Amino acid sequence: MTATLVDRLGRQVRDLRISVTDRCNFRCVYCMPKTVFGRDYPFLQRAELLSFEEIARIARLFVAQGVRKIRLTGGEPLLRRDIERLIGLLAAIPGLELTLTTNGSLLPQRARSLRDAGLQRVTVSLDALDDDVFKRMNDVDFPVAQVLAGIAAAEAAGLTPVKVNTVLKRSVNENQILPLARHFRGSGHVLRFIEYMDVGSSNGWRMEDVVPSGEVVRRIGEVFPLEPIDPNYPGEVAERWRYVDGGGEVGVISSVTQAFCSSCTRIRLSTEGKLYTCLFAQEGHDLRQLLREDRTDEEIAAAIGTLWSARGDRYSEIRTAATAAARKIEMSYIGG
Repeated sequence: MTATLVDRLGRQVRDLRISVTDRCNFRCVYCMPKTVFGRDYPFLQRAELLSFEEIARIARLFVAQGVRKIRLTGGEPLLRRDIERLIGLLAAIPGLELTLTTNGSLLPQRARSLRDAGLQRVTVSLDALDDDVFKRMNDVDFPVAQVLAGIAAAEAAGLTPVKVNTVLKRSVNENQILPLARHFRGSGHVLRFIEYMDVGSSNGWRMEDVVPSGEVVRRIGEVFPLEPIDPNYPGEVAERWRYVDGGGEVGVISSVTQAFCSSCTRIRLSTEGKLYTCLFAQEGHDLRQLLREDRTDEEIAAAIGTLWSARGDRYSEIRTAATAAARKIEMSYIGG
């Protein structure tokens, strides 16, 4: 019997995001800039990571308390060796939507095995169609063509609909809004633009670097008329718009200019087994210790319930210059 958890603001837990590695083969300027994540950066050692069996155990406990969707993230999750085995363990849990977010670099080789293991859908990060702009964003000279090949491979494998996420940074890639919209219109894929956020303490975030979602919708709508459509489910973070001529849909995620904290249903499990009740959290709660102390499922479930029940996070609603400057956990540890 499922007992759904509810926090202090009446929000139910629904989505669990699991970061399976803190490593990535990109050095995107808004997430893992080279100035911080250089060659000598002390990434986690293998013994510090949760095992696949530990992750699956935690997932089952969350599903028993109301979670209906799990997203695997990183870092770049496809860098975690044998991730298909983890997907198989999670896919065996009844009533669960299982997705994964990736930079797409390894999808051409892995899409079919991911689908065969039980993955249902992927979200691919793609911050530009122009090669020069994209390479400036990923900062490792990785070409757009290989990410597009990954999206095509995901579609061929049945990992659909593919969602394509673009983080916009003022004067860096805002000129890619219309090229991206034009490219994915009519493709069956769902393009979503994300406001540049003050996640972590390494990306040098400034409010003036944010391209507001309202501006994005206006720019696209001037060329391809749009109309709003309802969310797919309660707590969906993307505001959805469809092309009036039937060319599909586009979304915007506005956690800076139009905070959606009041409907947030997400909780995050970090690479080393800490729970974070907010993307902008300053500290986590250690589940790995409970797992490795051989605590019972009932004890771990009770710890999860206590944590969520006490949750009152609403960072984006109360963001100030002071809170934005506070030291927060890096996105590479807890996913986006």
